[in-house]
Amino acid sequence: MGGDDGLEWRERQRRAVRAHAAADARQRAAEQAEAAELVARFAAEALRRGLRTERLTAAGYDGRGRYRTRITGWYVDRAHSRAVDTEGRFYLLAVPPSLRSRLFGADPEPAPPPLVVGRGGRDGESVPLATLLSLRLEAGDDWR
Repeated sequence: MGGDDGLEWRERQRRAVRAHAAADARQRAAEQAEAAELVARFAAEALRRGLRTERLTAAGYDGRGRYRTRITGWYVDRAHSRAVDTEGRFYLLAVPPSLRSRLFGADPEPAPPPLVVGRGGRDGESVPLATLLSLRLEAGDDWR
């Protein structure tokens, strides 16, 4: 294998890696857009049905304690670790523990929602986002 052949091979490999990364990014963007639409529809339907909203809390990364937030919406899992606000934004309710957050509240940022919640976790712990949101709507105000 000559020097030119090696250079050509490396360039083909680089192009293939870039093409694969671009395709992966397009797939992730499409999934995030679909999931964001599901979340927005959930929020609109929850408001239409009059589901009771509540002031949400976030857990510290260390698992100790809960922190008040300024977010009003609905928890969408029983662990209160994921939520949707009244504007249709998705939140992972985990924050770094701090005295400031304890005193003044935490400000978690909206996160891109996944199409499958818990993907990559232990077996049996993943659920399609559409199913999770549907179950939450069906439960109404009795959901805890």
